Amino acid sequence: MSLDPKNPFAAISTLEYEMPPFALIKDEHYLPAFYGGMEEQLEEVAAIIAQPEVTFENTIVALERSGRTLLRVALVFFNKSSSDTSPAIDAIEEEIAPKLAAHSDAIKLNPALWSRIETLYTTRVELNLDAEDLRLVELYYKDFHFAGAHLTAEQREELKALNEELSKLEAEFSRKVLADTNDSAIVVDTIEELAGLSENEIAAAKLAAEGRGLPDKWLINAVNFSGNPTLATLTHRPLRERIMQASLVRANRDNENDTKSVLVSMTKLRARRATLFGAESHAHYITSENTAKSPENIHAMLGKIARSAIANAKSEGAVLQEAITQAGEGFSLASWDWDLYSERVRAEKYNVDTAALKPYFELEKTLWDGVFFAATKLFGITFKERPDIVTYHPEARAFEVNNEDGSKLGLFIGDFYTRDSKRGGAWMNNLVDQNFLFGQLPVVVNNLNIVKPPVGEPTLLTFDFLTTLFHEFGHALHGLFSQVKYPRVSGTNVERDFVEFPSQVNEMWIFWPEVVNNFAIHYQTGERLPQEIIDNIENSSTFNQGHDTAAYLQAAILDLALHQIPDGYEIEDVVAFEAKAIADYGLDYAPVPTRYRSTYFSHIFAGGYSAGYYGYIWSEILDADTVDWFKENGGLSRANGDHFRNELLSRGGSVDSMQMYRNFRGRDAVIDPLLKRRGLN
Repeated sequence: MSLDPKNPFAAISTLEYEMPPFALIKDEHYLPAFYGGMEEQLEEVAAIIAQPEVTFENTIVALERSGRTLLRVALVFFNKSSSDTSPAIDAIEEEIAPKLAAHSDAIKLNPALWSRIETLYTTRVELNLDAEDLRLVELYYKDFHFAGAHLTAEQREELKALNEELSKLEAEFSRKVLADTNDSAIVVDTIEELAGLSENEIAAAKLAAEGRGLPDKWLINAVNFSGNPTLATLTHRPLRERIMQASLVRANRDNENDTKSVLVSMTKLRARRATLFGAESHAHYITSENTAKSPENIHAMLGKIARSAIANAKSEGAVLQEAITQAGEGFSLASWDWDLYSERVRAEKYNVDTAALKPYFELEKTLWDGVFFAATKLFGITFKERPDIVTYHPEARAFEVNNEDGSKLGLFIGDFYTRDSKRGGAWMNNLVDQNFLFGQLPVVVNNLNIVKPPVGEPTLLTFDFLTTLFHEFGHALHGLFSQVKYPRVSGTNVERDFVEFPSQVNEMWIFWPEVVNNFAIHYQTGERLPQEIIDNIENSSTFNQGHDTAAYLQAAILDLALHQIPDGYEIEDVVAFEAKAIADYGLDYAPVPTRYRSTYFSHIFAGGYSAGYYGYIWSEILDADTVDWFKENGGLSRANGDHFRNELLSRGGSVDSMQMYRNFRGRDAVIDPLLKRRGLN
């Protein structure tokens, strides 16, 4: 079907930065643009195959040039479906997800196209290509091989069916988790139960309840991970228990939003697909393309950390139990008690009350004088808000980013507040990918889920949201600084277990003296966060790391266990499977539940992280080693920023990731800084 020229996706946007024309885009435009874009790309691929001569330009570069309409609509739609969905958007995704999977297979499993790519790959040395062009040939060969282009005709047909079914299940999992997360919100009947929350938090809970048609109630919304930030201050124990228990059974309540059968089907299909590729498991298949190379390498690393992590967690638990006993409470420590009593112990032992820090972390001040300020000091870039630029939602704000010389770098979109139409967590994605091939500058988006305060009240950040704000902007910088020729290697298009590294590095600037003294200012009194408190925070940096590391590792090994099952194996009892996987690793400890249970583990069943959740701590090895480099070389300086930007952030995937790291650091990373940071050494 040819696309109506009046469709907003039919042509390249004429707006600044090729910003999608959101003022014109309506739900009815998506499906025609998807179908028209797929048809257009298949015609472009047919034209490539029809070329009698096989060259880099008429095959690899031509593939890079293909599918532009499809890419335009996909980038906008999937940003919309994750940050501001609706029943109409859900229906479109349900229809289009399997069609897109089939379309991708129609290209990557095309024998004639594979033959051309294989020819170029085998003769790549004689082609006299520059380094980035050579890298592109190698990546296309790997992409098509990884997709199954080398399989027999019979295997390719089976693979297409598997991919199509998996795409349907991913969309179904995502939809069910969001629906059940909304349904898992806790309705509170009396204000007395909210003791411990601030006035703003109570007002926000009241506002949330009114939004659900409950004017005489209060509502505690669920978050994407196990637990809830409110557990750190709520003193009403029955309510804490209700919140934690509701969190842990999300999408596991034998109702219409239960995901157990969906995830079991997905693990079976992924295991079967791995067999087609001759891989031992889905985890082996996936990690072969990452820097880790195999599950065995990952387990070797996780094993070095797990024993210390659980030992530290149990030691921390004993301290918390003692605090409970000393307070005259007659109960045993449970998961819903951990956050509250760890905060009390932190306050007593280190004189740090994280709840009392929130007035120092006001969103606007933190964004402009913290996040943006650090980036300006390190890289010389500047920011200007552009309220005239129309985005996809009234709460999504546009900021123009310029280089030190005043030239345009790109556009940053900040969408900070939670809403029922937004999936949980925090993430970065692109609306436009930087590349020289089409002369495009990047448009990058950060999504967070900060609870919106009542009108006129300030947005005060928890310590976790403060960290997340800096973290996600690290991803944004990776996209903004991209300086590559081809879209395939733009920005964050790197290995899954490398992509978190730059974002984790950006967290280091939170308490860098020049930065923290610039943004951590009490929103009412104008007082700077006292140096004594900053010192106490840094002195307590390893406190509770046993808990945090154990909870993370449980999720990472659960991901691997789910994806190391052999072809033909069916998980009969998801809950029992989880418990055994965690116990086999020696990480079972009731007061510390896994950060994600399988039924709401969207990272691995709807977010592209299957057999890849280990990547956060894998990347943290590089991050901790890089933080040491910055400290050894003078910290927040333009020279250091330029080195990090030029050798690593700007290269995208145009250079092998570990070689990029060696180019930046001068050697391979070592694990010792990570162990020291987490108190595991």
